[in-house]
Order: sequence, then C-alpha cells, then structure tokens
Amino acid sequence: MILLVPADPLRPRRPDEHFAPEAAAARAAGLDVAVVDHDAVARGGDVRRAVASVSGSGAAIYRGWMLSGGRYTALAEALAARGVVLRTSAEQYRRAHELPGWYAALESVTPPSAWTVGPARTDFDRARAQLGTGPAVLRDYTKSMKHYWDEAAFIPDLCDGEFAWKVATRFLELREDDFAGGFVLRRFEQFTSAEVRTWWVDGVCILVGPHPDTPDDAPPVEVDLTSVVPLIAGLGLPFVTVDLALRTDGVWRVIELGDGQVSDRPASVEPQAMIAALLPGSP
Repeated sequence: MILLVPADPLRPRRPDEHFAPEAAAARAAGLDVAVVDHDAVARGGDVRRAVASVSGSGAAIYRGWMLSGGRYTALAEALAARGVVLRTSAEQYRRAHELPGWYAALESVTPPSAWTVGPARTDFDRARAQLGTGPAVLRDYTKSMKHYWDEAAFIPDLCDGEFAWKVATRFLELREDDFAGGFVLRRFEQFTSAEVRTWWVDGVCILVGPHPDTPDDAPPVEVDLTSVVPLIAGLGLPFVTVDLALRTDGVWRVIELGDGQVSDRPASVEPQAMIAALLPGSP
C-alpha cells in the first residue's frame, strides 16, 4: 500500500511539514510514501503532473488537505492512469465528505437538518421552513464557519427570515469560492462536552481521541458508540471520522462525519497509531 501526502510547497520532493510525521511513521511501518502537488490538484491544474512523482502500483490512501468531490475525482483518475487505485473511491469520498451523502444513514443520531442545492435565497427560505422553528446552525455541504459563530453560523430563530439570510450572506462572503454544494441548516442542540473525534476503518472504530480544535480536552465520560456502530458499518465506507459530543440529556450525538483521508489528526494522537490502523489487514 502507498501513502500519498501533499508535497512541501517550498521543497516539492518532501512531504508537507503538517503530514511529515505520518509519512515517517508509514515508512517505518514498511509502506511506500509518495508526494502529490495538492495545490495543483485543488486549483484544477495539471493533475497528471501533480502525481508525476508517484511510482509503483496498487492500493493507496491519501492523507492530506481537503479536496472538493470534483477535484478528488480528478486525483483518482490521474492515479488510476498510473496503476494506483485509491482505497476510497471518488463516490465513497463524496458520500463521506458531503453531509447529504451520509445524513440519511445517521439521521437518528444527529441533529435534524435541511439543505439547498446552490445559494439561492428562495431555496434557503424553503429549507428554513422545512426545518421549522427555533435556533439553528448554518454550514454548507462540507464545512461550517463556527469560528465566526455570531455572524456566520448561529441563527437564533429560524422564523426571523431576514436575520437568517443575513447570516447566510455573511457565510457566503467568508467561504467565497470554497462554498460547497449548498446551504445546510441544522437544528441547534446544547452540548456539555467538547467534540470527540473517532476514527473508523471498514466500519470498525479504531481510535477515539480529542477533536483537533480542542486537542487537550479528553471526553468527560467514556464515549458510548452503541447506537452509532451499526450505522457507520452500514455506510460501507473504508475510512472515515465521526465527531461526537455529549448532549445535555446525556446522549452522544454525531456532529459530523468526514472522509478520514482529509480529517485532521490532533497532535495528541500519535501518527504511529493511525498508520498501524491503516495497514493492510487492519483493523
């Protein structure tokens, strides 16, 4: 198996500094490591040139910066032309990476949601009416702007259409060309813990740790995955992360599911542990 990581922009033959520890752990475990020009792939450049340094053939896993579904497809196709097949197909990547791809399977364990196709105001208002009343959190198919909570994420009352659209407009301004798919409105729920990031390979949880935004915050109690395990396994996805938080009523809720290849690893999770879980035959 080959581990693919982004190249360092200043030293293109070396792994990007952020992913260098995982590259080193992969080499120590006996895996081949190759670099790709992430920037060229992400901006729609010459993808064949971006993967020119990838040699060998067989299965590969990408560990790198986020890519849109379309750009991941281009990467997969360019690699396939060289005899390298990503363990996560383009269809599987999009299903994990975009909320509409996984929401139906996890609807019972995640906040109720409604979404649009595109950024039109009429479609936004339709989704707002579909979700009902009360507070909500805004995002697009792949990302929220939670660090701009008051101005581009939190909607105190879905009934206030003008204020809700003001938040949506600011969200669009901040996301710019990275706006993905459409608006997603999620019912606001109160949580009593920091988010926990869990890592899954072929439907089996292989790591439980903090979220990258709060790397030093351990879960207040043991994470109960009982209700989640069959749902994640049912998705049939090879490598994903699931972020959970403890609601005020003591129930663990899914905040996000993402493709594991582009999910950030908090510094408190050792790269060796992740690489070991990704080895052929694991978990």
